[in-house]
Amino acid sequence: MTTLFYSPGACSLAPHIVLEWIGAPYEAVRVKTGSDELRAINPSGAVPALREDDGWILTQASAILDYLAHKHPEAGLGGGDGLRERAEVERWLAYFTSDMHASFWPIFNPARYTLDPADGAKEAVVGAAVNRVRTVMGILEAHLAGREWILDTGRSVIDAYAFPMLRWAKAKLPGGLTDFPNIRALSDRLAADPAVQRVLERERAG
Repeated sequence: MTTLFYSPGACSLAPHIVLEWIGAPYEAVRVKTGSDELRAINPSGAVPALREDDGWILTQASAILDYLAHKHPEAGLGGGDGLRERAEVERWLAYFTSDMHASFWPIFNPARYTLDPADGAKEAVVGAAVNRVRTVMGILEAHLAGREWILDTGRSVIDAYAFPMLRWAKAKLPGGLTDFPNIRALSDRLAADPAVQRVLERERAG
């Protein structure tokens, strides 16, 4: 059975949702980021990590999402097989990994981004990061105009990848998602999905 190692609130929520959408048997194991237990699976101490029956382990959210989409084509979450359709999937995987996700790091751990221990320096780091998140969110907001899902082919692993970051934005940005109505609509659509609700409840209860 496929095993997902996750931490509540982290980007591991994305493959957790995808596994629920797929509907095949899997096990979800809650771990603490940076723990010895997790480092035995992923030396970086980060989630998500995916382990298959034969012991093979895959890390990095974007790689796991792409793998699950191809492992279970019957779920229709891979965004299509055409050359340009595949390029769009890679585009959005890169966007969420390199642009969106990375933009939140200074908000969650500002001390990592300054040598000045003063509170004011950390606040400046967070302020700059919030501005960067808003810029990156603007790209997605414009893209979603007239769209129900991120990819034109329909609901996909990309929407699942977006969801944890949209939750971070809702919690960390002044005004939440108020200035991003298209993003808010996507977030609400995902939050109302029964499979997503099951995963959120599992992560809360874990």
